[in-house]
Amino acid sequence: MAAGANEVDYFVREIEKNDGCTLKVKQCYMGDVGCVVWDAAIVLAKYLETKQFYDPSSGVNVWAGRSVVELGAGTGVVGLMAATLGALVTVTDLEDLQTLLMVNIQENQALISGSVTAKVLKWGEDVSDFQPPPHYVLMADCIYYEQSIVPLVESLKLLSGPETCIICCYEQRTEGVNPKVEMQFFELLQQSFNCEEIPSDKQDPEFSSPDIRILHIWRKV
Repeated sequence: MAAGANEVDYFVREIEKNDGCTLKVKQCYMGDVGCVVWDAAIVLAKYLETKQFYDPSSGVNVWAGRSVVELGAGTGVVGLMAATLGALVTVTDLEDLQTLLMVNIQENQALISGSVTAKVLKWGEDVSDFQPPPHYVLMADCIYYEQSIVPLVESLKLLSGPETCIICCYEQRTEGVNPKVEMQFFELLQQSFNCEEIPSDKQDPEFSSPDIRILHIWRKV
């Protein structure tokens, strides 16, 4: 039966966590780039489970009780992973994606040990709803659209405090305007931030790729 005018046709991507539980993330057959789970989002989500985010003395992961904002969340998979690890997460995207975000929050509610809410955030605009600055800002595959570079960096500046760690994951694309957009982003970013690339041996051994980079980013003092 075809979906009715007010129905949305979803298909599910499953991401198995290290504890054996499975995130079930609904995607849309029809829609913009935010309606599907991109590879960089899975690489980043699995990176959040790696051992450098665990305190060996206590056995507790660093996400528990930490405030997190995800930018350009799309399906919400990265923020959802953080919430299952105990983080207090706000997943953000444009108005068009709020329904999909809320569907996926509801779908995975049983796995969430922290909290997760969805809010609208248009890059470059007011971030007073997201203050004080979060401990972490997460972003996966947000560097692809030339007109968004300036507002994206502005949002990072507005959101982050001196203790905020921004974790950025993106797929390097060599076709079309992508290399130019990537270069513009980092030129602008490095005026206000320091960046450290995470080597592949610190990433999830199964969910990593030479084409996908993970960076830790902090405000310059």
